[in-house]
Amino acid sequence: MTDIWQLSASRVATLIAQRKLSAVEAAQSALDRLDAVNPRLNAVVDWRPQDVLARAAAIDRAIARGENPGPLAGVPVTVKVNIDQAGFATTNGLKLQKDLIAATNSPVVDNLEKAGAVILGRTNTPAFSFRWFTSNGLHGRTRNPRNPALTPGGSSGGAASSVAAGVGHIAHGTDIAGSIRYPAYACGVHGLRPSLGRIAAFNASSPERTVGGQITAMSGPIARNLQDIRLALAAMSASDARDPWWVPAPLVGPEVARRAALCLRPDGMATAPDVVATLQDAANRLRDAGWAVEEIDSVPPLKEAAALQTGLWMGDGYEAMVQTAQREGDAGAIAALAGQAALLSTFGADGLSKALVRRATLTRLWQQFMERHPVLMLPASAELPFEDDQDLKGPEAYARVWEAQMTMIGLPFTGLPCLVVSTTMCGDRPCGVQLVAGRFREDLCLAAGEAIEARGTPAMPAAV
Repeated sequence: MTDIWQLSASRVATLIAQRKLSAVEAAQSALDRLDAVNPRLNAVVDWRPQDVLARAAAIDRAIARGENPGPLAGVPVTVKVNIDQAGFATTNGLKLQKDLIAATNSPVVDNLEKAGAVILGRTNTPAFSFRWFTSNGLHGRTRNPRNPALTPGGSSGGAASSVAAGVGHIAHGTDIAGSIRYPAYACGVHGLRPSLGRIAAFNASSPERTVGGQITAMSGPIARNLQDIRLALAAMSASDARDPWWVPAPLVGPEVARRAALCLRPDGMATAPDVVATLQDAANRLRDAGWAVEEIDSVPPLKEAAALQTGLWMGDGYEAMVQTAQREGDAGAIAALAGQAALLSTFGADGLSKALVRRATLTRLWQQFMERHPVLMLPASAELPFEDDQDLKGPEAYARVWEAQMTMIGLPFTGLPCLVVSTTMCGDRPCGVQLVAGRFREDLCLAAGEAIEARGTPAMPAAV
């Protein structure tokens, strides 16, 4: 018999709403799985079992009264430690913030709970959420449940590791330069970075973000199947007046022809043979599903977008970031900032203005491109998932990691939705593809992703 923690979120919610399963039973199964595997993974770093069970019991009582429990009725989900959850520290992986206790929930937590979810626990991130690897001096190191020698990705490494191992059915992540998509890729699950304005976010516990963070950082879901990504997206994208960038856009847009473009080496990316083979296999799955897939040689600028995105991400207030990283004493954060010093130390106000002006031009080019190609498939990374701490093995290794992540870094600059779809294992490493669509057309990414998913092996929980 399948354990509850192995079921999809949509199945759990249906069973609970039909009173064929209690929310308390689902919560206890999730807590038992957490107890069984988290000591080896360190994916969830803060949780309160009694609060989890009390929340689940309240949902069961509401259902017994005939109330609508919501689309995520009783589903255990995790949230990342860089968003506010009332009564918990918004650490962002920092010793400096271990006592930064949130008084209120972020919009993401509120919207998940309004949809009936049970917050199971809070997941790990690298210090400052700066890396594609997940370790810090406060919470420690997170392991990849598919292969402990590999990075679990970052910065939502704890989120992807937990959901890949069956700890929670959906995980919340954040993404400013691949922090949802790369962990999903590395852990063999699916991850969606939504369009700018789709999901409301705000941390009352922290200072207002600089403009770069406001227009490039997004929250989004990670899950083992794409139906659960759809379910989570609908819940997380509910309105909240605290985010001035939130847009009341429909979740489903007008019908378009099922056409996709395939670019194996965008902007000259040195795509590894295994990654090329994975993309070609996914393209064949799309063709088998009736999609027209055209292989193309070029896309709008990505290298330039990645450089400008790096400036917006780290350059606005760079010197203060360096000083804070040094106070924290985190080697990964210091290396991430030092590795981009040539670009960031001279960024300044003038650089910020130029980047924002250029963003309009590049975003226009990408939006026009997406009108011609409703879906674009391209590498998630130029390489298969890296060994853990690859970025700390010297300047050449750091540069290799950064170069391989061009699509991770560059696409957020455009504000377009991007979906990483796990496809299979390439030897001992997970592999997958990245899909892009027009702004607020997450539905097209998901439609293409579901066609790929249906013709492959489901992303089952890892046998940790």
